[in-house]
Amino acid sequence: MKILITGGAGFAASNFIRQILIKYPNYRIINLDKLTYAGNLNNLKDIEVNTNYKFIKGDIADKHTVDKVVRNEQIEVIINYAAETHVDRSILDPDAFIRTDVIGTYNLLEAVKEFKLNKYIQISTDEVFGSIKEGKFKEDSPFEPNSPYSASKASGDLLCRSYNKTYDLPIIVTHSVNFYGPYQYPEKLIPLFITNLVEDKKVPLYGNGQNVREWIYVLDHCNAIDFLLHKGEVGEVYNIGTGVEKKNIDITKLILSELGLGEDMIEPVKDRAGHDFRYAVDHTKLKKLGWQAQYNFDDAMRETIRWYQKNDWWWKPIKSGKYLE
Repeated sequence: MKILITGGAGFAASNFIRQILIKYPNYRIINLDKLTYAGNLNNLKDIEVNTNYKFIKGDIADKHTVDKVVRNEQIEVIINYAAETHVDRSILDPDAFIRTDVIGTYNLLEAVKEFKLNKYIQISTDEVFGSIKEGKFKEDSPFEPNSPYSASKASGDLLCRSYNKTYDLPIIVTHSVNFYGPYQYPEKLIPLFITNLVEDKKVPLYGNGQNVREWIYVLDHCNAIDFLLHKGEVGEVYNIGTGVEKKNIDITKLILSELGLGEDMIEPVKDRAGHDFRYAVDHTKLKKLGWQAQYNFDDAMRETIRWYQKNDWWWKPIKSGKYLE
């Protein structure tokens, strides 16, 4: 199978590429990435010599580039990880989010149509549903995005639905809860807090820390996408979740405890504009198909903390900006 992974130098996709190359040694992976600030080829340094892996620098918002790669590499499947994802950045610069998450998705869907690909998987987020105080979002819950980021992802997801319904394209859309794990860019809560504390810096906690997120270890998410690649039904939408919900303050306290530090290292900061209070998804549909998460949250968090402690070679240049020079 020849698979195009877009945004493959990012956090989740790089973990997925590594896992697929190990599990399916006959598959060929093409990694198309623009290498924005969050795209880092060091994420894949250990597999860059694999003969079944190829990196191409390019932007999915450029239709010519997308078509050229799909045609020349004889791509059969596209898995679209490419996205601008950080909410705070979307508030400051929505334009980049519209280009990648909407126009980029459109270009990929056009390539699926033109070159008659076998499957397209859209990696999306639970944030398209907005915030929910009680209960869980289902796959058919209405979209109520509250940030330019989540609005851009919702727009891309609706394009996917329309291309499936109008052109009968083999599309699957996924909505996942929050990721954590190795190689996550240290602007997100968990890697930011771990690396700050390793550097003896305080952690900036929004508001009172009572916002709730559902969490999934990145390797569990990789397994879910692998499962849907091989067993998912085209035309369907799947929520990817674990049922593990944590308040931001509790995540912070767990990290502090693992590092032997006290709550004096917490620095409360003004809450984010439009900050969603809680996300949670009902992933019964995916469980009934045969998938379930394998990793225990506390154990995987400890592994994640240890990884950042042992791999400062990876994150220190990122936080200093030197890897972009």
